[in-house]
Amino acid sequence: MGKHVPPSPKDNFEPVNLREALEERYFAYALSTIMGRALPDARDGLKPVHRRILYGMHILRLDPGAAFKKCAKIVGDVMGSFHPHGDQAIYEALVRLAQDFSSRYPLIDGQGNFGNIDGDGAAAYRYTEARMTPVAGLLLEGIDEDAVDFRENYSGDLKEPVVLPAALPNLLSNGAQGIAVGMATSIPPHNLAELCDAALHLIEHKNATTAELLSLAPGPDFPTGGIIVESRESITEAYESGRGSFRLRARWAKEEGARGTWAAVVTEIPYMVQKSKLIERIAALLNEKKLPSVADVRDESAEDIRIVIEPRARTVGPEMMMEQLFRLTELESRFPLNMNMLADGVVPRVLSLKDALRQWLAHRRDVLLRRARHRHAEIIRRLELVAGMLVVFLNLDAVIRIIREADDPRQELQVRFSLSEAQASYILDTRLRSLRRLEEMQLRRESSELAKERREIEALLASESRQWKKIAAEIRDLKKKYGPNTEIGRRRTSFGNLPDIADADVTEAMIEREPVTIVVSEKGWIRALKGQVADPGSLQFKGDDSLAASFFAETTSKILVLSSDGRIFTLDAGKLPGGRGQGEPVRLMADIAEGEKIAGIFPYVPGKKMLAASSDGRGFVASQDEMVGGTRKGKLLLNVAKPASAALIVPADGDHAAVIGENRKLLVFPLIQLPEMARGKGVRLQKYKDGGLSDAKVFYLIKGLSWKDSAGRMFHLEGRELRSWIGNRAESGRLPPKGFPRNNRFG
Repeated sequence: MGKHVPPSPKDNFEPVNLREALEERYFAYALSTIMGRALPDARDGLKPVHRRILYGMHILRLDPGAAFKKCAKIVGDVMGSFHPHGDQAIYEALVRLAQDFSSRYPLIDGQGNFGNIDGDGAAAYRYTEARMTPVAGLLLEGIDEDAVDFRENYSGDLKEPVVLPAALPNLLSNGAQGIAVGMATSIPPHNLAELCDAALHLIEHKNATTAELLSLAPGPDFPTGGIIVESRESITEAYESGRGSFRLRARWAKEEGARGTWAAVVTEIPYMVQKSKLIERIAALLNEKKLPSVADVRDESAEDIRIVIEPRARTVGPEMMMEQLFRLTELESRFPLNMNMLADGVVPRVLSLKDALRQWLAHRRDVLLRRARHRHAEIIRRLELVAGMLVVFLNLDAVIRIIREADDPRQELQVRFSLSEAQASYILDTRLRSLRRLEEMQLRRESSELAKERREIEALLASESRQWKKIAAEIRDLKKKYGPNTEIGRRRTSFGNLPDIADADVTEAMIEREPVTIVVSEKGWIRALKGQVADPGSLQFKGDDSLAASFFAETTSKILVLSSDGRIFTLDAGKLPGGRGQGEPVRLMADIAEGEKIAGIFPYVPGKKMLAASSDGRGFVASQDEMVGGTRKGKLLLNVAKPASAALIVPADGDHAAVIGENRKLLVFPLIQLPEMARGKGVRLQKYKDGGLSDAKVFYLIKGLSWKDSAGRMFHLEGRELRSWIGNRAESGRLPPKGFPRNNRFG
């Protein structure tokens, strides 16, 4: 191996700070991504790849009425002349412009397999053919009349347009999606006729509000239809700021069957949702038993979408069933609004609906002026030539003699008749048969018409109001072409309201209804056993833990838990751990404060009343409806002051309350003496000299009072036998009857 030779100082090495070099290069990359790939131009609504595809097709003369050409030819020409990127990237962009479920107003008319809404891809470009649609023709209208600026292509041998003339607001009518470096864009498609109305209103009223524009163009119009369930205030706010989102739902209808059966039939799905994946998702949820109200789903789609969803039972409510599907599947989706675009084709900005329309209108005025100036220059050139020809007709014999005899007829004509070089050349290039008398009359008529058109153009260029009138007339013609009465112009997406179904009802309906036995241990561990377990006392518990409470419920039930600090928490029975293990601590499901215990646990029954009491003998009657909450933090029920604590909560089924204290004094009083409250400290139930409350029970006096002793034996006293203990609330009471348990509990 040869000896390593260090680089000579003469070599042009320049030390560069690595951080600065990386920042500079990444910034250049970010700019190229933003400007040249991801963000659309606010004026024509196109990214460079789309603009180059359309211009490439224009060069190939693939106009709406022309014959189709292979997409391979189009892709090759675009890649070779304008877009030096991968052929697949160009073809995918071309395909999307041709898909009527992707583009609201397709710019390319495709022939062959261009994919479908199921997510199947298009055939290879050697098999498919394409040409432009009339909408694409409008985007290119006037491009050969100096309507827009051109720049050199990447190789410098051709010119490409910087922006297209865009005779329609393509950015808003077809929308755009893209992700750049540090920014993104998401603009939904809109109805073209409605955008025309909004643009006309903006021309007439420069200071129009977003609300006024939305009264004419109320929101997105997706090619796949669907229903937007978003409030008008939310939509207005989104369009004013340029950021927001739209909640989009599938369109469905109830279809009656034989013998009272029915099915929900989905005919439109949200934009950009693949139908095959949607059905796969529903089928997967069915297998996982997460859709208890749905029995089956079938795809009966042909050209139109038809997804049939059958209920498990005819008693299932269709709205409730669909609400479950909307929550768990892409039958409901959110379409983000981020109107980030290249304002004036240069600066990335998030614009409002009003500003986006202004960008297009300003561009249309610029195009109008450029085309008018171009036509004006053409007229002047033509008038010059016509004037020269009229000189010929006035001096026909002299002109013919000069042409036949002069050594330099062009120079001679210029000198003799004071003609310009262009006029003299045109005369020499004219055929003899054009020198008929009839041609002279046509030239004079043409001269008159051109002079009139010239005056009109000059008047247009001199008056801004005339310019806006001309633009307004063009917009009205556009609306006639794509109005609401045309097949492509009718609104596909409608607006609706959410059904009046409570979240709790939907959540409950999404759980399969099965009987369970709720088991709670002394240390606060909870589990849900399947079915109704008659003897939960035989269950295993951790260490020295034991059974504290058990009761029957259903998987759809809500379980209410009262902690010793007076807060009450709501648990979902369907989310409780199963009975195979020993359960989980209630603290994992509710934020019970450190050091606090469970004072009571019971299933929620709508409308049921409960007697809640604290250890110091204060209490009140409360409805379970007031206790149900939706957060882990729970709700305050009993307002207790330490060292007192919430002691118990029992059903208030009856007309009398029996309370017994730690001092072993029993008192019975009418329940009507207790107030009914949603929360609070309550009133005194019983007066104590020592200790506090042990237990309480509500019963019907006519049925008598029952209790169970420690041996499990039942005791009962008739109402008339309780006269010695019946008094008023807050009295002391007297010793309980013979046989009452020593633990001072009713059992």
